[in-house]
Amino acid sequence: KGIFVLLFSFIISAVFIASILEFSLKKLQIDLTSAMLFHFVSYLIIFLIPVFCFDYFILKLENKKLNFNFSPKNFQTYLLIFPMMLGIMLFSEFFTNLIPIEGKWLGGLYKQFSLQLAFLMTDKVAMFIMVVLYAPIIEEIIFRGIIQKGLINSGVKPWMSILIASLVFGIIHGNPWQFVGAVLMGSVLGLVYYKTKSLLMPILLHAFNNFCSFILLASGNTESIAKTFNLPEWTLFLAGIIIFSTFYYLFMKKNKVVYTE
Repeated sequence: KGIFVLLFSFIISAVFIASILEFSLKKLQIDLTSAMLFHFVSYLIIFLIPVFCFDYFILKLENKKLNFNFSPKNFQTYLLIFPMMLGIMLFSEFFTNLIPIEGKWLGGLYKQFSLQLAFLMTDKVAMFIMVVLYAPIIEEIIFRGIIQKGLINSGVKPWMSILIASLVFGIIHGNPWQFVGAVLMGSVLGLVYYKTKSLLMPILLHAFNNFCSFILLASGNTESIAKTFNLPEWTLFLAGIIIFSTFYYLFMKKNKVVYTE
């Protein structure tokens, strides 16, 4: 029931936004997609309505409420998880760059994706607020705090719950180039949440990833680390593997906790 409510409310929210766009364009002759405020508000509507619907139609009927642990961790934990996230960022870029950006279908989709990014970066302050501040909080509450945690509490194996939440997180981005990075990043975020039991940890890591992308876009109009620093892509792959593997081992070895939330 929870999955149905989340999915149905997300679709309804998306249809509602699309209807407003269609009405304003055809009846009012106004293209709302050219307004940054519309993107900002529509993002909040599409992602917050499913949270409210899940809380109202699922939890309240069972006399429960949304409950998230945002407790900080010791300094050593941060020293382990942030390099681990950096490693997966380098690793995922290598595979993202393997996806074609030309062709009949992918070429048009990539052009549309690039134009959307360029437009969003025209208002850097709003983009920063939406991507670096709002998105990590809202998306982690949904994908890790509700979907992953809910699956685990329902008896699904932790690794399967992390994988499912990560795949949905990737699909929701709506394009193959962000899908790869989102799934890999989501897997790390899910693992960190599972081990630390604090939603604050994946929120901070998500914000770190988005902040790095924001800085790259603001300085060079590209999210690619390789293009920005003129590095061979294979160096990112090797560096990512080494950094991630090292800190993954240290994190897993130092954080042998049992998930009881």
